[in-house]
Amino acid sequence: MTGLIGDHLWQSTVFALVAGVLALALNRNRAQVRYWLWLASSMKFMIPFAALAAAAASVNWPGFAQSRNLAAAALPMTRLVETVSQPFSANDFQGVTVAATMSNGSSAVTFNLLLAIWAAGFIVVLGKWLLDWRRISALARRGTRLEEGREVEMLRRLEWIAGIRVPTPVVLCDSSLEPGVFGIFRPELLWPRAISARLSDAQVDAILAHEATHIRRRDNLAAALHMAVQATFWFHPLVWWVGTRLVDERERACDEEVLRLGSEPRVYAESIVETCRVSIESSLACVAGVTGSDLKKRIEAIMKNRAGDALTKGKRVLLAAATATALAWPIAIGVISGPKLGAQAPAPPVDDTLTFEVASVKPNKTGDPRVMLGIQPGGRFNASNVPVRLLIRNAYQVQDSQLVGGPGWIANERFDIVAKAEGNFLPPQPGSVGPMQIMMRNLLKERFKLVVHNEAREMPIYALVLARTDGKLGSQLRQSTVDCAKMAAERGRAGGPPPGPPPPGERMQCGMRIGGGQLMGGGFQMSQFAQTLSTFAQRTVVDRTGLSGAWDIDLNWTPDPGQSGGPFGPLPGGPPPGVPAPPPIDPNGPSLFTALQEQLGLKLESTRGPVDVLVIDSVEMPTPD
Repeated sequence: MTGLIGDHLWQSTVFALVAGVLALALNRNRAQVRYWLWLASSMKFMIPFAALAAAAASVNWPGFAQSRNLAAAALPMTRLVETVSQPFSANDFQGVTVAATMSNGSSAVTFNLLLAIWAAGFIVVLGKWLLDWRRISALARRGTRLEEGREVEMLRRLEWIAGIRVPTPVVLCDSSLEPGVFGIFRPELLWPRAISARLSDAQVDAILAHEATHIRRRDNLAAALHMAVQATFWFHPLVWWVGTRLVDERERACDEEVLRLGSEPRVYAESIVETCRVSIESSLACVAGVTGSDLKKRIEAIMKNRAGDALTKGKRVLLAAATATALAWPIAIGVISGPKLGAQAPAPPVDDTLTFEVASVKPNKTGDPRVMLGIQPGGRFNASNVPVRLLIRNAYQVQDSQLVGGPGWIANERFDIVAKAEGNFLPPQPGSVGPMQIMMRNLLKERFKLVVHNEAREMPIYALVLARTDGKLGSQLRQSTVDCAKMAAERGRAGGPPPGPPPPGERMQCGMRIGGGQLMGGGFQMSQFAQTLSTFAQRTVVDRTGLSGAWDIDLNWTPDPGQSGGPFGPLPGGPPPGVPAPPPIDPNGPSLFTALQEQLGLKLESTRGPVDVLVIDSVEMPTPD
């Protein structure tokens, strides 16, 4: 929450400063243009960019990321927009550890203290305005509603000119308050009794033209909205400065309109001065009067009778570009940083009748925690000590949390599979299906009698993102120097058996070793790493790091109960004789979430999204051969 507030304040501050620069550039133009700029900067405090980004992320934009290459090309932009859009939370506040942080006594006390200070300021500011509103409301109730007379007739004529079709009540009151429009949705014109005798017809007409302009523009509604911003962000000095600018440009815009309607500058200026002699300015910005803003500058501008210049073509283009950028930026953040799980373009269709030439399926009772699964030159597929659940995940390219149903033995019983197909096959890109996956599906249907179907469900997911805004990674995450595809192709041309696994404790050049709270691997994509993390995070993990290429990873953490033997559960009674024990687990070691940040410079952010799940309808134990 603190990070989100920090992001919003930073973005809104920059937005207001940019509006100030634009207003300065438009200083010689009409006040109405500058007024809308300041009003937009005020409303920005009420609309977080994160809300627009989240809305954009929830839309399935057709044509976005039509291919994997297009998605890869967008990754640098993803990092750019996320860095600029989240200068505080992405660096200082870690979403996955906020609960642990707030459990710390001092952090909780500090947060509660700041919350109490904010609430006190909010109540004081809002309370003062409510008291002033009640006072003016009581004044209006005690007044006399005028049905006819000089002021009423003049106001009705001005309303007709301005296009105001609902007549505004005129309330004659015994007060020193200036003439002003009271009310937001049903405005009334409060007219002090003492002022009528001191103003000529022309002066009354000028004052009423000013108030009619306030009514037509609905200035009280805009002022009330900004007052809500001021009450909420009372601690931010820029909010109060924006409020002052809003009143200044509002009054100048009304002055320009009064002169445009034909009032003599000298008569209009004298009417304002005379009003100031016998009345006081309203204490509420949402009671629009005639004496507000810097009177000296207003009188000088009125006497010069210089209407603001119309916008030139260049300035109109500047405003249009600024408006488009302000709206497009958060939407671009949502579109780029919030891809759907199924956003990748479908791979070219693969013949779904492909099968292995020969295949052997045997149960594995060694109790060895190590799992080996891979494609080798010559169209060979080897799986050692693999549960059926993992085979299904590999064949259908789904993460563990995307696999639903099935008996318990598909995760506990292990099998060795050796199969041979015609030709050479490279592993497909993560999330896509290649010929080997089709052959594995047909093997599962034939030997395990597997029947499945797909469903789409809204589920909690994790997004794997960079933990630091500067892009710095942890010491145990390094760009791989090995071209695994080239190495596999060279082995295929040379023939011979594939290399054996490295000694315990050493990283595989092209592959992954998992067990005992340790994940070591090399030469694989971040999307593959995200899929692997899904097993331990107990939730689908999607890659949003923006890191391309192959990576070497060395990650060590203290697994949750039930995961000490690897991603498929602990070994009952420990490993059997002759099988090497997994590395000892440090009970005081970091959690998976902490280890990701400290060792790799990555983090998991909790979110929700549509997930395609694979439902197992039926599966049977195979007959060994």
